[in-house]
Amino acid sequence: MYGLINRAIHDLVIKSADTGTWERIKARAGFEVETFLSMETYPDAVTVTLVVAAADELHTTPDALLERFGRHWVSYAAQHGYRDLMQARGDSLFAFISRLDDLHARLSLIFPKLRPPSFKAEEIDARTLRLHYISERDGLTPFVIGLMHGLGGLFGHEMDVKLERSRADGHAHDELLLRIV
Repeated sequence: MYGLINRAIHDLVIKSADTGTWERIKARAGFEVETFLSMETYPDAVTVTLVVAAADELHTTPDALLERFGRHWVSYAAQHGYRDLMQARGDSLFAFISRLDDLHARLSLIFPKLRPPSFKAEEIDARTLRLHYISERDGLTPFVIGLMHGLGGLFGHEMDVKLERSRADGHAHDELLLRIV
């Protein structure tokens, strides 16, 4: 993953705790690096180790931390130069979500080693969407759930997000039911 992700985890920890907590997380994870470089790629294991260490230090679970991080990611990306790109992807929440693959294609121009997931959206009605989340990476569904909540907030909506089908249960990919509350 790109260092931008790890920097966003750092930002979440600093905003919810403090610098000392971040230093303890880095020590627990076994990292001596002072800062992650946004445009540098790091093995996925680095991010996983950070998430596990942060969850331990913040007295939560990795899944709960990932969901919180997904919510945080939306505002972090908007504050760090991606607001215009995000705003160009649709004028409504469901239009934006339906174009996430297009957004990732554009981001691939900036991040050539990007390995994004794929999202396929099926509109059920004006307030409900079924989202097919397809990824080569395991364990990031809680992040996507948080991301959907964060995107809802970006568009001024509260979202109900439920995992309907899971790769962990033998399905080909995860399916989420999104409903505007």
